[in-house]
Amino acid sequence: MPAEVTTETAGPGRSGRGRWTGRTILGWSLVVAVGLALAGLAYWWAQRITVARLQDSGAQRLEVYAVSLENLLSKYDFLPSTLELSDDVVDLLQKPEDPALLAAVNHHLERLNKQAGSTSIYVSDLHGITLAASNWREPGSFVGDNVAFRPYVRDALRGKPAGFYGVGTSLREPGYFFAHGIYRNGRMLGVATVKVNIEKLEQTWIQGNDKVLLSDEHGVIFLTSVPAWKYTTLAPLSAAVQRELAATRQYFSHALLPLDIHSSPAHEEGVQFVTIRPSASGAGADRSRRMLSQRLSLAPRHWQFIYLSDLSPARSNAQTAFLLACLLEGFLIVLYLYVRQRRRSLRLKLKAREDLQHAYDNLELMVAERTYNLKQMTRNLSDEIAVRQRAEDKLRVTQNELVQAGKMAVLGQMSAGITHELNQPLTALRTMSDNAAVLLDRGRIDDAKANLGVISQIVAQMGTITGQLKAFSRKSAGHMAPVAVQPAIANALFLVQRRLEQEQVAYRLEARHPDAYALCEGNRLEQVLVNLFNNALDAMAGVPARQLTVGIDRQANRVLISVADTGPGIPDEVRAHLFEPFFTTKEQGAGLGLGLAISEGIVVDFGGILRADPAPGGGAVFTIELPISKQGAVHG
Repeated sequence: MPAEVTTETAGPGRSGRGRWTGRTILGWSLVVAVGLALAGLAYWWAQRITVARLQDSGAQRLEVYAVSLENLLSKYDFLPSTLELSDDVVDLLQKPEDPALLAAVNHHLERLNKQAGSTSIYVSDLHGITLAASNWREPGSFVGDNVAFRPYVRDALRGKPAGFYGVGTSLREPGYFFAHGIYRNGRMLGVATVKVNIEKLEQTWIQGNDKVLLSDEHGVIFLTSVPAWKYTTLAPLSAAVQRELAATRQYFSHALLPLDIHSSPAHEEGVQFVTIRPSASGAGADRSRRMLSQRLSLAPRHWQFIYLSDLSPARSNAQTAFLLACLLEGFLIVLYLYVRQRRRSLRLKLKAREDLQHAYDNLELMVAERTYNLKQMTRNLSDEIAVRQRAEDKLRVTQNELVQAGKMAVLGQMSAGITHELNQPLTALRTMSDNAAVLLDRGRIDDAKANLGVISQIVAQMGTITGQLKAFSRKSAGHMAPVAVQPAIANALFLVQRRLEQEQVAYRLEARHPDAYALCEGNRLEQVLVNLFNNALDAMAGVPARQLTVGIDRQANRVLISVADTGPGIPDEVRAHLFEPFFTTKEQGAGLGLGLAISEGIVVDFGGILRADPAPGGGAVFTIELPISKQGAVHG
């Protein structure tokens, strides 16, 4: 910790005091710099640890998804080759005009498809004409379709068992196609095809804010946990690929537009981040999102699994670590200051006690000497009276020093008294400073000057608060006075005005008694209102219709101030603990749960009540009941 500031001068003038003040400022600067560096290190470490955990979790999920996909496809891989074991199928390929064989094969394929749980099974001749199909009864039957243009049919006709994902041209149902040649005595007679629906896997990929997608060798996304991404591409397709897909009609009538997702260069240990633009984030997105990207290739199908992990937990953990580090540093500084002040107070008390004892010893000595002198010389009575008077003067000075020492002991208590009172002006200063910078950037000089004028007023207000230290001999206590409610609401609303505009929240004032006055402290009342406004805005974050309604009413000798929102409301089980310290329903890192507890304490100090109720039209309404002032009774 930095060295203490001495009050002694070093030689003539005040050069010694200036030198010690400079050293102290340098010491505190180093402490703050080291604390911020450690907090930044905690931020980096927490983010790195969370990203590493997201990597491990994402890799495990990718393995699970890949295994589940392979297990599903392997169940049907053998099925097309088993059709050449059916004599009816082989005979139909040799005698396609036989109606009895056609009926038998259709029924056989229908039964087999039902037993296997596949989408459809059909048999084609060497020209790609479908002779029989499991869906022969349905209006969109494959019977008679020419599928020779499909890659899996062409590969099977060349003697190579094939697999292919595509959208059906008849029913436009996507699926994975298994194709295998049908042989008799070494001669190919036709092709058997089994279509399997793998879309049901998408239902198991929903993992909160994380995203999963599966793309083919061209980068076309055909399976994903985000419906808006389906049949989009990871990058724009070349003209050659577009012609190939059009010829095979793999994705039929889908436009295959590129997904608005941008990848950053890979970092150390293979970490890669991607940025998802609002247009690619799905419905309801209003900002770009940065996510962790992990990939897993599936050979020999040339598919690629991509898992995108939401980085908001990493940011939240890093911010929490940074805040905790800053709080720990602040606690250590306050502890150091407390110990230093405690030691200084003890030294002053010991010094005062020694001075008193010394004065007492001197007094006893003077009394003894005076008694002796009275016995010896009564004629020196006037001198003895003078000596006694001087002794009494010294005793009085010592007693005054004791009183002053007691006042100095109170300074440690007063330093904590203004900390809470300065929070609201500091918040206002930050808001007005940001607004002034924005207005200057936009060339609105007059508005910026007006903001600076308000900042000057707030600084003057803060000077008034700190001026209380000059009267440290009096106990620091709040002064209750008549406060006009509507101006207090306007002042509190000004602090959240920018957030109202950014989040597009409508504001309405329902003032049945606009000239009501409450008996309280205006500064602390505005603090409570700002807290309630911010809570209402947080509650309406995901609600389409957002309106903040503030009401002013009066009942008997009470002033009622209500703050209502159109959020989801407060459940009964939450309302029972709403005003408990450290109780919060917000996400981790978003709040400490002290705002409502502090606000209730302030209102109770005013002799009022703070309660929460469900709003009639939905949402929640917080009501502040305060004693009405005499001025309010006259004007109300």
